[in-house]
Amino acid sequence: MSFKAVLFDCDGVLADSEGLANTIVAQELTALGWALDAHDAQLEFLGLALPDMRPRIEARIGPLPLGWEAALSRRIEHELANGVLAIAGAESALLAVAAAGLPMAVCSNSGRSELAMKMRVLGFARFFGDRVFSYQDVPRPKPAPDLYLKGAAACAVPAAHCLVVEDSAAGVAAGLAAGCQVVSLVEGLGVPHLVKLSDIMK
Repeated sequence: MSFKAVLFDCDGVLADSEGLANTIVAQELTALGWALDAHDAQLEFLGLALPDMRPRIEARIGPLPLGWEAALSRRIEHELANGVLAIAGAESALLAVAAAGLPMAVCSNSGRSELAMKMRVLGFARFFGDRVFSYQDVPRPKPAPDLYLKGAAACAVPAAHCLVVEDSAAGVAAGLAAGCQVVSLVEGLGVPHLVKLSDIMK
């Protein structure tokens, strides 16, 4: 595999945030009448941006309260700010990519404010500069290719020479649709599987 830039998803790839976020989503939806636990929420919504969650939710429970997504995002951001940790091997991988002189970007279906907070709390902002992109920075979130095309352009590298690191079916689909090379931290997503994130430079 030959690549000249690395484009990282955030949640489940750099930030160990999905467990807490799924717990919060499950609590909020259970309160609205759709009884879920964190595992159910992960299966239902993994990799989806908030706007793409709404139609799935409303198909089950009817119209959501006005401002529900914004309130959910604020709660997730607040709780993650006090408890988000890095995925094992994430910093080692970022250091290895930086040492190799390769540009990198973050391309996430998280909201802009939440994503910036994660980069700041984890100390990863220094690796990316202004190449940190939320679903709010593109016309369409994953699984559309927009985020990874934007990340490739920001790195000034053709998409075909970018390596995407993902952990969700929506993210893998987005990377493939952009024409990137794609690897996953999770088996069974139809692309090469990394045992751990630090393996990307081996």
